[in-house]
Amino acid sequence: MTLMQWFIFFLIIQAIHGLGTWKLYIKAGRQAWEAFVPVYNAIILMKILNRSPWWTILLFLPIINLIMFPVVWVETARSFGKNTFLDTFLAVITLGFYNYYINYMLDVEHIKDRSLHPKSAAGDWVNSILFAIVAATLVHTYFIQPYVIPSSSLEKSLLVGDFLFVSKFHFGARFPMTTIAAPMVHDTLPVLKKKSYLFSDDFNKRKTSWLNKLQLPYLRLPGFEKIDRNEIVVFNSPADTLYDMNNPNVDRNYYKPIDKKTNLVKRCVGIAGDSLEVRNGYVFINGKQNELPDRAQLQFSYFVQPKTSQFSPKQMKEMYDITDGFGIANPQNTYYFSAITDLALAKFKNHPNVLSITPNKEEKGIRNPRIFPHNQNYNWNNDFFGPV
Repeated sequence: MTLMQWFIFFLIIQAIHGLGTWKLYIKAGRQAWEAFVPVYNAIILMKILNRSPWWTILLFLPIINLIMFPVVWVETARSFGKNTFLDTFLAVITLGFYNYYINYMLDVEHIKDRSLHPKSAAGDWVNSILFAIVAATLVHTYFIQPYVIPSSSLEKSLLVGDFLFVSKFHFGARFPMTTIAAPMVHDTLPVLKKKSYLFSDDFNKRKTSWLNKLQLPYLRLPGFEKIDRNEIVVFNSPADTLYDMNNPNVDRNYYKPIDKKTNLVKRCVGIAGDSLEVRNGYVFINGKQNELPDRAQLQFSYFVQPKTSQFSPKQMKEMYDITDGFGIANPQNTYYFSAITDLALAKFKNHPNVLSITPNKEEKGIRNPRIFPHNQNYNWNNDFFGPV
């Protein structure tokens, strides 16, 4: 939906809230009109519930509000003496409309100084869990989020399995665009291995499904830093239609919302306004060869012809720090190594089983259809790309 459509939806929700609680506002010593004024009604409601005004902010944060709304429905009922398990169940299962019943059908009194402490051990556990989920979701979404390196594209700088904490507020955190999703997970529910969000992943229904109308527009908080060249960044894959990044051979493309696309960890070699080109496997920025930081090591792929025996993956890792996969590429038993550093190559040439090593290079002007932008007008490949 557009911002205007969301604004209209917001006003409808305010009207629904006002119609279902205005009598309760009066019984709490407030005015009926206060139940209908957007945002202000939430601030007043927090006073009625004897809760912090800061709760109001949480009601308007995507994903977090999915937890806070049921809490507020239950708290509203309890503030007027309806605090049994059945009352709690009805408040949640009716999506808050149980408060309509309390508002119009019951003669209740507002409990001004009610105790906020849980009356049972189970209630205490639920309160603690909800607080932890809200706090963790707030931190993950707007401040810092943990990631695990899934692939070897930054090998030698970052290794597969490395655990990272990535700042979001430095460059400006993006608001969630998917409004109905499980908190603290990305696109898949652990154990269940199912989608963690409500959205139609059928590409043909991307514009017609009502589920996809629940998306927020792209919005971002202001940051206080800009991305520098050669900085390592985390972003959502722009062309991701994978169900599982580790299993690309699926039955169809799975269309995803922007904020649920696969997370990638890469090095930013060019920024806005730069000219980027790849010449013979080397990156050139604004006509000059890119200089990587000390920790970064360029890696290239090679064909290796052995003399007799096979190569041992354990030996390759221990002796030459070759960690990426390799295997036999043709009937002549030529091995293909996908990534070897210059330092490792210099040592590997002296291996007693190496007959010859040939760089895997693509010729200039020969189009590789797997290379972006997948257009026949651009004869680009892995080793010769651009300029763009």
